[in-house]
Amino acid sequence: METGSVSRSAEQGALRARNAEASRARNAEALRRVRSAEALRARNAELARQLRAAAMEGNDAHMTQLLSELLRVQGLTKGQRVSLQLKALLNLVHSLRCVALTDDLTGLYNRRGFMKIGARLLDVATRDVRSAHLIYFDVNDLERTNRTMGRTVGDVMIRQVGNFMRDLYPSYGVYEVLGRLGGDEFAVLTTCPEYASRGAIVLRAGRRPPNGGDLHALSLSVGVAHFNPRRPVGIDELLESAEEAMYEHKRVTRIASSEQTPHPV
Repeated sequence: METGSVSRSAEQGALRARNAEASRARNAEALRRVRSAEALRARNAELARQLRAAAMEGNDAHMTQLLSELLRVQGLTKGQRVSLQLKALLNLVHSLRCVALTDDLTGLYNRRGFMKIGARLLDVATRDVRSAHLIYFDVNDLERTNRTMGRTVGDVMIRQVGNFMRDLYPSYGVYEVLGRLGGDEFAVLTTCPEYASRGAIVLRAGRRPPNGGDLHALSLSVGVAHFNPRRPVGIDELLESAEEAMYEHKRVTRIASSEQTPHPV
């Protein structure tokens, strides 16, 4: 009787040991697969980055080399390698699309991107019967800054405007579209009325940035155009109205400034 109990106990112990060993093996295999998948994602991301750079440089030879490398990845079936290559190409297309719609200096949308994404926001505003506001910014004296202090200082000012806009419109990417249209001209399309007022924007821009180091207050000319969802207009017409309002603000400001400047006797 005791011998049978010992035998069953030994069998149970051996079974537990086998189960534990099998469990460790499964865990090790799962960990290996996770690490392999992570390595593949990292490699895919790196190849996509290099593909984007090669495409921007027009380096066809490097692009061919990178795509060929995707087909030589070890540990994958042919179908998995083809799938990996397709994912890399899709990432490349997405990256190039972003580049085509983005301003390099500020990271905001360029004119093409602003018009494209802005048109979508207006469609949503029309559908939801929601007002929108297009604000057109012009950075005063940027040309003089570039001429007297150098383009590097001017680029710092341009980036400062981009950061100012992000701070002013924190819902960008959801309810707001921010863009640098070119040179010293910027635009915002927003469904929030808080900073759709020229006076509020100019007042905020005129403050020196907190913890801004050598940055100075911004001098902006601002024009605003309002979108009525019950009488919708296209993004082109709205932008034109805001631009006209901006130039009127610039003209009036110059007149006021000249009247306040003492003339030599």
